[in-house]
Amino acid sequence: MTMIGTARAAAAAAAVAVPAGFGTVAFALSAGPGLWSPGYVSEAGLGIHGAAYGTGMLLVAAGVLLLGVSLAPVSRAVAALLVVSAAGAGTSGAVPCSPGCPLPPYEPATAADLVHGGAAIGGMAALALAMLLLAATPAAAWALRRVAGFGALVLVPLGVLQALTMLVLGRGATGGVVERVMLCVVTAWLTGAAALRLRTTL
Repeated sequence: MTMIGTARAAAAAAAVAVPAGFGTVAFALSAGPGLWSPGYVSEAGLGIHGAAYGTGMLLVAAGVLLLGVSLAPVSRAVAALLVVSAAGAGTSGAVPCSPGCPLPPYEPATAADLVHGGAAIGGMAALALAMLLLAATPAAAWALRRVAGFGALVLVPLGVLQALTMLVLGRGATGGVVERVMLCVVTAWLTGAAALRLRTTL
């Protein structure tokens, strides 16, 4: 398969894997603690629906990785950041947190909690950096750059707000809402970027 063919196939697969993954996570969240319940989305990984949550996160990780493969001919740096983001998503899905997903400074956390939380935060940060870098990559198609820039413009302030919420308020309804909005933005951007990449390789 040619480089363009590989990029096209990876983009097509990413456009399917990402929404399927987030849809599975949403199902686990709805069937478990509740779609808009207070607390972190990761709490859906506990209990009888934990397998669905883990599967959804692995699908998301696969989709992010595939988007990285598709964008590698455009920018290896963007692709590398997406690989890091995929690793974070996969790790957060494979390593469940304890009940309540406690994190410092307000709650004592286990080693698994720190791995889970660190992977999730690191993966999201790497994704935001990938969006910023793609927006500034001349080799990328104009539409890809525009969508990446807009996505970063929304995601980065939300990420800062979430960090402040975690530090000042800790776990609660505010952080839960911000996290869910961030995930909606991420889902839309990843799916849209994959679709645009597929279109530009046709």
